[in-house]
Amino acid sequence: MARQTVTRIQPYEARDAKPKLVYPGLTIPFILIVTCFAAWGSAANLTDVLVGVFRHIFTMSNFQSALVQFAYYGAYFSLAIPAAFINRRYGYKAGVLAGLGLATLGGFLFIPASVLLAYGFFLIALFVLAAGLSILETSANPFVIAMGPEENATQRLNLAQSFNPVGANIGVLLGALLILPQITPESEKAAMTADQRLAAQEQDLSLVLGPYTGIATALLLIWIVIAIQKIPVPEEHARFAPDERNTGLVGRLWHNRHYRYGVAAQFLNVGAQVCAWTFTIQYAQDVVGVPTASSGWYLQASLILFLISRFVMTYLLGIYRPTKLLFAMGLLGLLFSLIAMFSPNMIGLLAVVGISLSLSLMFPTIYGVALQGLGPDTKFGAAGLVMAILGGALLPLVQGKLMDIMGANLAFVVPGICLGLVACYALFDLRTARHGGPLVSEGAAG
Repeated sequence: MARQTVTRIQPYEARDAKPKLVYPGLTIPFILIVTCFAAWGSAANLTDVLVGVFRHIFTMSNFQSALVQFAYYGAYFSLAIPAAFINRRYGYKAGVLAGLGLATLGGFLFIPASVLLAYGFFLIALFVLAAGLSILETSANPFVIAMGPEENATQRLNLAQSFNPVGANIGVLLGALLILPQITPESEKAAMTADQRLAAQEQDLSLVLGPYTGIATALLLIWIVIAIQKIPVPEEHARFAPDERNTGLVGRLWHNRHYRYGVAAQFLNVGAQVCAWTFTIQYAQDVVGVPTASSGWYLQASLILFLISRFVMTYLLGIYRPTKLLFAMGLLGLLFSLIAMFSPNMIGLLAVVGISLSLSLMFPTIYGVALQGLGPDTKFGAAGLVMAILGGALLPLVQGKLMDIMGANLAFVVPGICLGLVACYALFDLRTARHGGPLVSEGAAG
């Protein structure tokens, strides 16, 4: 098949040996988009707290409480392709605004959910919130890539993603300070009458309302600021010839092994991340015997480690090839998972916390490596990588089921396998050559 022709408008030319991280004139827009990374980090990691919270409030199994993550990350999967169409038709800014608006609505839906006292309505509110964040993330990640030269796109995306754990720490801190310490202890519920238990349930569910309405308000403010800001991005003006816009798109993406395996690696990475963070609190409580009121601090420690490590990894990416670091972190994560499995004590809990060190590099690095060289196919390629977040919906259900059967420590085999396979993807990239050219066009049918 004839090779596709792409015309790129590149008004900014690199004059230095080392290209600038962001194109001239895009520094403030870059900062604004970075705030989105922090915002969805808060929302995403507050759900990690909710898994343990709902388990106590509604008296359910680990598998049932993991439906929180299924609703959240299932929405990510469902909205990624619509987000790609928005980005393709209207541009990244429109996608960011659409995502922020829908996520704001989802945050405010927690108000009627807290009144109805129904687990299902909380799941609906989470689904709408996550649907907006799916559109936001599908738009914001390639938006950041387009804001500077492709040579340092992975480093730029890692920098932007470094602020995601800033928000994540805020989200978990809200849970650790405002929710977990005030949850009615199980020992007290046993002595309550039916009316008293209902009143306690109402009080416990009302604790969830404050943090989510606060996040919704913050998202609304970010929407207003971005809406009034002009954000010109040169890469958005790249165009196919009129009759070639979508021809062979799926074939080009599928036959690019770095992209195809990158989607699988992202599925496993997100699954490992959500598994580790979702069940840190349960590991602390069920394996080590940490009291409920203080168990959230171990998840907080995980996210602080993740935050510090993300900035360190961003610096190291300026020195080492991204997939070399990815390979090392994948093996380290596998080691920590094995320790968590076979040392069911405080050492194992510290290993669970340590998994965050290996995770810190993975999402933006896999994302950047998989999208490298896709050109105008990037918008739909980005959607595939966001759909891979489905791993965060499915794999915690697997780990939750294993926890119910074999215990919290041995169930960490799930993130262990995932991180080992991510290391295999890094090794694949290190040992194979890439397709040539700015646009991967080989492999389409014909």
